[in-house]
Formats: sequence, C-alpha cells, structure tokens
Amino acid sequence: MNNLRPKILVVDDTPANLVAMRRLLAKADADIYEASNGNDALALCLDHAFALVLLDVNMPEMDGFEVAQFISDNDDMGDTPIIFVTAAYADDINRIRGYTAGAVDYIAKPINDVILQSKVKVFLDLYRARALLQQALDELSARNEQLTREVTERTRMEQLVRHQAMHDALTGLPNRVLFRERLESAIGVADGGGARFALAYLDIDGFKGVNDGHGHAAGDELLKAIASRLSARTRAGDTVARLGGDEFALLLDGTADGEQALARCRSLCDAIAEPYMLDVGGARVPAKIGASIGVTLFHPGDGYDRLVAAADEAMYEAKRGGKNRSVLAA
Repeated sequence: MNNLRPKILVVDDTPANLVAMRRLLAKADADIYEASNGNDALALCLDHAFALVLLDVNMPEMDGFEVAQFISDNDDMGDTPIIFVTAAYADDINRIRGYTAGAVDYIAKPINDVILQSKVKVFLDLYRARALLQQALDELSARNEQLTREVTERTRMEQLVRHQAMHDALTGLPNRVLFRERLESAIGVADGGGARFALAYLDIDGFKGVNDGHGHAAGDELLKAIASRLSARTRAGDTVARLGGDEFALLLDGTADGEQALARCRSLCDAIAEPYMLDVGGARVPAKIGASIGVTLFHPGDGYDRLVAAADEAMYEAKRGGKNRSVLAA
C-alpha cells in the first residue's frame, strides 16, 4: 500500500516560504519534497510521481510558467496537477498564462492555510482514488494473466490426457479406442456417398521368437520399428493403429478395389519382412519377421462388426496358408 501514499512537491526560491509551506502541509498525510529553483524541481519530477506540485511563479532563471510547461509537455508527467502559488493571482493575464502552461488552480499569497489545506486535500484524495483504481486494475490484469495460464495449462493437460487415452504408449499409434472412432467415421462417410476404404488386420509372424529369445526390451523395440515402417508406407489419409500385442489394424482410405487393396497390403508385407537391427541396451540385436494381413473392402450397408470380423478372419486365413502373406476377404 506504500504506493498509495502521495508525494507533494513545493517549489519556491524563498527559504522562508518553504518553511511556511512545510508547516502548513504537516498534517497532509503526504511526503513533502522541496525545490528552490526550476531545474531542481524538474529533476525531482523525473525521479518521483507527484500527486501535486505547488509551484511559485516568480523565480529567477526558470520561472514557474516554464517549469509548468515542461511538466505538461512530458509524456510521463503530463497528468501531474500543478497549483501556482503567487502574489499575481488577481492578474488575469498571468492567470490565463498559467492555465495555458498546465496549471489547474491558483493560490494567492499571502497563503490562507484553510484554502491551501482544502485544495491540497482534494488533489490528494483524487490521487489516492486513482492509485487504488490502478492497483485494482493491475491486480485484475495479473489475475487475468494467471487465469489465462491456468486455462492454457488445463487445456494442454486435457489434450495430453485425451491423446494418452487414444494412443498406444509404446508406439504412439492410435489405439483400439481411437481406431474404432476412425472406422465408424469412415463408415459414416462412405455410407453418405463419400470415399470408400479397405480395412486390414495385421499380425506379426515370428514376434514371439524375438520377444522370448532377446527379451521384452527387444520386443518393444521391434514393435516401434514395425510401427515406423507401417506409418512410412501408408498415405496421409490412412490410419495405422496398434490394437494390442503384435496386432495392428489399418484403414486404407480411398481403396475400393480388391486388387488395389491386396497390392498395398503385399507392399506392407514386404516392408515388414525386411531385416531389423534393434538397439537394445547398447547392443545390436538382429531380427527377421513377417506379417500376415487380412483385408476386406467396405460395401454399402457394412457395419463395424462385419468389417472387423471379415478382416480378422482373412488374417487368420493368411496365417493358416503359410504366413507372411495377404488375403482378401471373400
């Protein structure tokens, strides 16, 4: 609350007048600063924010009009109220000149202490009110910034939680929950006359041997490598998901022809069958696997369950027929 305590600057080249003003302002509940010339007054104004300046008009070198004009023209001090303290109060020309220079009021010499104290009180009350308002605005601004940060962080955390709930922690691929959403969305689009698609289920041949022979760390590295190869060899509109274990699913967007679907799946089989060199705990572990893929085409009226059952059955047929191959559902 210290910033609410006002400061008053008294400017007068006569020491006796400064002493008298100090006495009259003793009960003003403000910090009193004094200057005996215009240059000292301006220097103080540059260092302090004054609630009020009581300025003598008649001073050598730089008179009160010049000081007031400088204060009024300065962007940082222009709002500082200035009261001229002068014996020339009755002079209309000087009074108009003072108002033009930036003065808000005049107090005539000799000073009437009641008039001085009442006028000073008005400006001090105004200063305190403005300071309280500014403090409230600053606190509101700080609170708004805090709320903005909190909302941003909450949004980020919600997005993170949703991402974690919808993606496989190991490979970063969509999980079964998100894949179902994507598949049901694709069914809705295709039923509405949009692009058709193919659904493929993929199971890794030989994964258990790598997992058992080299440990779970090697199995995890292999699954990440498989996910990377699948993502690299599918299109932007496709979806590659890990359903669990060594089972993956693919939505092949814009694939409405059986031969086209088989060709794409065979290409994926070839990519997965290429040898792997896994980095496991600083050691290089070779791996050789294959993939059995079952693929089915969307037909009008197809639902989620039929498509999944057809792709799953075709995948098992691929395994039964010798593995590392692709089968199109009948």
